[in-house]
Amino acid sequence: MCGIAGLYLKNERLRPRLGELFTPILVELTDRGPDSAGIAVYRDPVAENAVKLTVHHADQGFAWDGLVRHLKEGLGVEVADHPHDTHHVLVLDGKVDADAAAALVEAYDPGLQVMSAGHVIEIYKEMGLPAEVARRFDAKGMAGTHAVGHTRMATESAVTTAGSHPFSTGLDLCLVHNGSLSNHNGLREKLKRNGVPPFRTDNDTEVAAAYLAWRMKEGRTLHEALQDGLNDLDGFYTFVAGTADGFAVMRDPIACKPAVLAETDDYVAFGSEYRALVRLPGIEHAKVWEPEPAVVYSWGGRA
Repeated sequence: MCGIAGLYLKNERLRPRLGELFTPILVELTDRGPDSAGIAVYRDPVAENAVKLTVHHADQGFAWDGLVRHLKEGLGVEVADHPHDTHHVLVLDGKVDADAAAALVEAYDPGLQVMSAGHVIEIYKEMGLPAEVARRFDAKGMAGTHAVGHTRMATESAVTTAGSHPFSTGLDLCLVHNGSLSNHNGLREKLKRNGVPPFRTDNDTEVAAAYLAWRMKEGRTLHEALQDGLNDLDGFYTFVAGTADGFAVMRDPIACKPAVLAETDDYVAFGSEYRALVRLPGIEHAKVWEPEPAVVYSWGGRA
């Protein structure tokens, strides 16, 4: 049992309040997942020829300046370091391949893991209660266009930072998942044969995220990739996914996992339970519904 949260702001005037509005949704789902929590936030876009990596290291004493020098020398670009507790956002200002940069980071020290890469996305996740995770990364102070979050109750694997959600397997792409895939091992091997970058965990959600990234790399939109998944992903699941300018929700054909969507002229919000959404402004006037089974709902951009 896990909790999923999502908030996509259609009204630009609300974007400075993204974290203030999103954090209560996430924290309200603590009972569904107290083991760990994570947030993907879309904010502060970098230049077109730049890339930002969100990188985690559990050691609070890790020497990040050494990594920054290593990247500058190895890639020949300027690197700005923005620390956020155990995570640092590294902005690589120059034309670089994101996969190559991530590989260089993780080869530098075995404790380093790249959580996300892109122009807009940042991912923060840790073990512990959602309220504490949100506090550590100042989630309430985050401004941005949209956010996707997850509270985890681990039932099939160890409680680790790496195994927490969201997962990101493509530029500016993230996925959170409540449920279980039955064919993730076979699908993982298929994706490896199709050149998908190395998997970092045994979590089935990472496989689903990699599947979406693979389909989108072939030219599918997020909406289309999720539709493809209805044929290729076996199990029971509710997905919430984000891209640089999009947001999407999908439930499997059985739809046994709880899900609630709410939409106004100002926002689209998702919660595993309605009680997580009740603090949103104007929720009393929102269109509120349970997403239909095997239907993809998407907003924004090429979602």
